[in-house]
Amino acid sequence: MAKFQFPRTGNLVLLDVLNQIKWQSFNFPTDVMLWGQRLDVSTWLTSFPRNTSSFYTFEILYNKVALFLNSGRLKYSYWEFKPSKNRNITFVELGSKGLELFDDKHKKMAQIIASWKVQPVRFLALGNRTGNLGIYFYSPTTRKFEASFQALNTTCDLPLACKPYGICTFSNSCSCIRLLTKKNHEVSDCNQRVPSCFCGGGTTQVKMLELNDVVTVLKDAPKRINVTKTTCANLCLNDCKCVAALHSYGDYGDPSSEQCSLFQLVAGIKQVEKGLGLSYIVKVPKGTSYHHNNPSVKKWVLIVVGVVDGLIIILVLGGLVYYLVHKRRNNLQGTNNDT
Repeated sequence: MAKFQFPRTGNLVLLDVLNQIKWQSFNFPTDVMLWGQRLDVSTWLTSFPRNTSSFYTFEILYNKVALFLNSGRLKYSYWEFKPSKNRNITFVELGSKGLELFDDKHKKMAQIIASWKVQPVRFLALGNRTGNLGIYFYSPTTRKFEASFQALNTTCDLPLACKPYGICTFSNSCSCIRLLTKKNHEVSDCNQRVPSCFCGGGTTQVKMLELNDVVTVLKDAPKRINVTKTTCANLCLNDCKCVAALHSYGDYGDPSSEQCSLFQLVAGIKQVEKGLGLSYIVKVPKGTSYHHNNPSVKKWVLIVVGVVDGLIIILVLGGLVYYLVHKRRNNLQGTNNDT
């Protein structure tokens, strides 16, 4: 190497005696993409959250850019952006207004636009705590970098918003799964560990249980079509690597539109509105109070309103009652004084 250069773009470049680039840091990105940086297809950013073996990647693929949750050899997407008309991507570049997508003729065909238009974009980052993708600018007012674009705008859309087998509720808080047996004995709580692998025990040791009104944000799981909910549960039950299944009714008038996705990872569970035609079914060890050999789906009783939500409701109702009583007392005192 003859010399190196460090221009304003932040790209460290090593040159030979003929001033030809032999190595540059832009070709080896970590979790940040700087303004002016270009990433070719089949490259990615990577970030590692703490206290977990899973990690996040932002990948540039031929037909889309996407966020992935990786766990061992498993990979599931949880956000994606596709160009229109099924056009292929050759490379992406971070410009002053956002992330630009180019085709094989170096023509810009799509763009993820940052909402803040006064200050130029400085960098794109993949958060190591949340796995969210953000585009940032520098704010002279606050004197710090702020996000002008975020791929995911709600907590419950994050893949690791809660611990495994935890549910992200409408209040953006995490609720654990509790199962009530026929005798109303609680056999599962937040402190009980559910095995991540069921191979070796056979189907007689496990069962499939449906979580009411919840789904997973994870995508790209192996999918079967024209499958009923019971068949979907059985497919996961008979596959020791499968730990959860998502069944979709699609069009209720068309049975062939039913779909079943099989997952080897339980994560990204969130509460949804009723009536969406979605059923999320997880595999768990058989409880001591159940002795059914029938692998049909049983229902979970979810405690989705946590302690915090309950306290808030109690405080609001208590405050309202206090206000009405206090107002009535003042009115009575005023009437007595007038008399």
